[in-house]
Amino acid sequence: MLSYRPGSTFAHRLDPRSKLLVQFGLAIAAVAHPTLPWLAGTTALALCTLAAAGLSPLAVLRSYRVVLAVLALAPFVAGVALGPPWFRVEPALRSALYVGRILPVLFVSAAYLTSTPVRDTRAAVQRLIPGKPGQILGIGMALVVRLFPLVLADVREVRDAIHARGGEARSLQDRVRLLAVRSLERTLDRSDRLSVALRARCFAWNPTLPPLSFARRDYPVLVLGIALAVSPLATV
Repeated sequence: MLSYRPGSTFAHRLDPRSKLLVQFGLAIAAVAHPTLPWLAGTTALALCTLAAAGLSPLAVLRSYRVVLAVLALAPFVAGVALGPPWFRVEPALRSALYVGRILPVLFVSAAYLTSTPVRDTRAAVQRLIPGKPGQILGIGMALVVRLFPLVLADVREVRDAIHARGGEARSLQDRVRLLAVRSLERTLDRSDRLSVALRARCFAWNPTLPPLSFARRDYPVLVLGIALAVSPLATV
């Protein structure tokens, strides 16, 4: 599972606000331009972000293997027809192009997650969105980034426990039901423990966040993020 890893790469030294802007801009550009040249360009840019964060594309693909496996079904489903010729190539290719736009977004997200501490993310969000909305969004993002890997680990533990107790002999429906129920129980239990821990540690809506400041290396990244975000306007 992708999470923050301390390091000294170029991505680690960037201000989180500039990284968020590039992530936001690339997502807009990828969705707004469903063409093969734009897909190639955004994918190349996403690969550059992985290199800047010191990540291997293959390692990222392995981390997202479940998501990619689900996405890979979309072109097949889009191409299936209920009559001759039974499978249509053109809808399948069009669906594959649409699905392909998600890959660079996943790459950029992986680069951000591994190069940005959770506290810096919260600080960036609360500075970009002032007031209570920014505080709520910042806290929400921080909790999701911290808890999501733990929830996935709980699901894997439940799955392994089911297999260790002869779960393969059960029907698929029973296994899915057990996995869903036990995983939900663990998630609710973890959320209860989190609530108690927040109260015990005197949770504050507006704590002292780490200072953020732009450096020279951030300005080209900011320009890139803005250019990507406004790129749909150039085609209007």
